[in-house]
Amino acid sequence: MESEPYDLITMGRLGVDLYPLRSGVGLDRVDTFGRFLGGSPANVAVAAARLGRRTALVSRTGADPFGTYLRRELGAFGVDARWVTEVAEHPTPVTFCALFPPDDFPLTFYRRPKAPDLEIHPHELDLGAIRAARVLWATGTGLSEEPSRTATLTALRARSGRPHTVLDLDWRPAFWPDPATARPHYTEALRHATVAVGNAEECEVATGESDPEAAARALLTLLAPTGTGPTGTAPTGTGPGAPGLRLAVVKRGPDGVLALAADGRRARVAPLPVDVVNGLGAGDAFGGALVDGLLSGRPLDEVLRRANAAGAIVAGRLACAPAMPDPAEIGRALATGSGTLPPDPGHPNHLSHPDHTGHTDHPGRFTHTPRPGLPGGGACLPKDGSP
Repeated sequence: MESEPYDLITMGRLGVDLYPLRSGVGLDRVDTFGRFLGGSPANVAVAAARLGRRTALVSRTGADPFGTYLRRELGAFGVDARWVTEVAEHPTPVTFCALFPPDDFPLTFYRRPKAPDLEIHPHELDLGAIRAARVLWATGTGLSEEPSRTATLTALRARSGRPHTVLDLDWRPAFWPDPATARPHYTEALRHATVAVGNAEECEVATGESDPEAAARALLTLLAPTGTGPTGTAPTGTGPGAPGLRLAVVKRGPDGVLALAADGRRARVAPLPVDVVNGLGAGDAFGGALVDGLLSGRPLDEVLRRANAAGAIVAGRLACAPAMPDPAEIGRALATGSGTLPPDPGHPNHLSHPDHTGHTDHPGRFTHTPRPGLPGGGACLPKDGSP
């Protein structure tokens, strides 16, 4: 029903991803690209929608054909785009990625003079919907410039410590002068969040701690919570107004994932092996499955295992949004102990899935050129997040 709250509202980056249909070579040698919906918050919303959740995105695009494409794609993936509006002054961002699996995916961002998603204004937010949503997912990139910074903090403050107020640390060096400039803004945002998610580098930027466990502890002690979740389940909080981070999740790439909860629970989960094609969407698939797990009330270690499996599946595919798995695929990955799944011609992600020869049914042909010194496959989550 229209009046029901969203399961998830994400907020922030949105753009077009252009991925080469040839891996193992630099962009200067690529002739053909596939065009895909991109931006980490958008991909997280898609990932959760694939798992049956009602999701929406707050963002902005240029008033151009790429913006039209993105809004159409969001709708096709089941994400409500009512709060994705146009900015006439700035073009829709485009991001190119080179593919050197298993762990090197350099990005080239075209977000100048300014990305429309950094033009989200506080007065434009539907704070009633944001308060009512079962999960809010905000990002560190949204803190990098005004007015998006104030809008992001306004949304977080509006939640008043409600359960499942997530800050994805989402550190992108290209968007900040240096980590020291970013840290105070991360600290302020974390004061209003109940869940923090980031890879080891992002957690170090936010806390100054390079050791993953020390970083997780530092996140939890930034502002001590007043309540805990029920024993053995993902934290549910003590209701509106309970301050403080209750769950810190550190993604460690091939070393798996670590989570510490404010009530003393902890979980450490190993990754699933996968033949990596493109690791950039793995962290977003993890995020969408994490949201689904938090809402399900599953035990924390099970939440992380399912999120890890989702990330592994996407790492074995070319695209991000079209590659997001459904519950059955996550179940198969867990049952087989591998994130590498055979393509299903009837599945929406089929076009983003290379077969065993390295080909894909996306227009054009996907080919892989081995680069000296790099193996052909690797463990899950070689790189977190999406452009």
